[in-house]
Amino acid sequence: SSPSNRLKSQKDFMATVTDAQPEVVLSNDEILRYSRHLIMPEVAMDGQRKLKAAKVLCIGAGGLGSPLALYLTAAGVGTLGLVDYDVVDYTNLQRQIIHSTNDVGRKKLDSASDKLKALNPFLNLRTFDMKLTSANALDLFREFDIVADGTDNFPTRYLVNDACVLTGKPNVYGSIFRFEGQASVFATEEGPCYRCLYPEPPPPGLVPSCAEGGVLGIMPGLVGVIQATETIKLILGQGDSLAGRLLLIDALGLKFRELKLRKNPDCPVCGTHRTITQLIDYDQFCGIRGQEEPAGNDIPAISVEDLKKKLDAKADVFILDVREPHEYQICNLRGYLIPVGDIPKRASELDSSREIVAHCKVGGRSAKAVNFLRRAGFTKVYNLTGGINAWADRIDPKMPKY
Repeated sequence: SSPSNRLKSQKDFMATVTDAQPEVVLSNDEILRYSRHLIMPEVAMDGQRKLKAAKVLCIGAGGLGSPLALYLTAAGVGTLGLVDYDVVDYTNLQRQIIHSTNDVGRKKLDSASDKLKALNPFLNLRTFDMKLTSANALDLFREFDIVADGTDNFPTRYLVNDACVLTGKPNVYGSIFRFEGQASVFATEEGPCYRCLYPEPPPPGLVPSCAEGGVLGIMPGLVGVIQATETIKLILGQGDSLAGRLLLIDALGLKFRELKLRKNPDCPVCGTHRTITQLIDYDQFCGIRGQEEPAGNDIPAISVEDLKKKLDAKADVFILDVREPHEYQICNLRGYLIPVGDIPKRASELDSSREIVAHCKVGGRSAKAVNFLRRAGFTKVYNLTGGINAWADRIDPKMPKY
């Protein structure tokens, strides 16, 4: 659709939101607080009242959720919903700026609530300490006007998209990895949804998570601010939204590219002949277990305690490290390094007559390596349960974790 049509669609959308609200009044304190908005003709009093009347749901209080929640709160969005069930970890602090060192171990919702209420006492903050599932998503989304997706996994990403389409709520999307990011607005009336772009998730393990591949600490800030901007534009009915466009961000080259998106008439959830009319089992749809998730019981395994006993007894154990070279530099067990992707072409370097213990960070990649090697005829290969992180937790507390 053209920019003018998209703008009209935005204004029509927010008209339905604000018209359903009783008269919204700004106090003198709020007028002073938002004065830099009020002197902008694109916002003014009417726009600030729209912001106060708006109800936005943020999925996740992590990397993307941090700038999203902070800037929407500061801008004067009246009701902000926050969905999260995780706790703050040290590895979060490099990018999840809503949390501080003293918050490590606390629920992210509690930590975020403290910061948001301190930032703007006029905020109506609604927290949902739960995992978003197909059982609760539709009822939850119906209570809000816009959904901002700050998730980092495919099952939740597809769940958010489908629930937005089924409830008629715009999906303000963002994703990040290493030095790259994406942003768009999906599931508007005239625009495409996430499935129009990605009908099926990639095979499990093909796309590494941020825990595996890393992410530059500023990337969620950059993309999250874009998401907050798009959310505010939708509420105000101003500007040209990212609906129908996918913004690609390359922070390393500091380049922004744009792809035009069209609504797919054959899309199973928003097309003309829809085959998805209710939420599905997204874990199964996405092949839930990724590279760094713990392995199941079908993989022969050994605990870190049993490995320590073998090493202390000078047993003939060959330790195979299937991480990447830059991970090996952080910490290692002095094992033989073959990254998991190289195992098929380098398996000949291994002695099948020896007992082999494979490990990675937490056990997911090494489980894949063990599975491959056993199919290749290795009968004495085992996966180190919990990976090198478990070794640091239970055997060598001085070993750095990442």
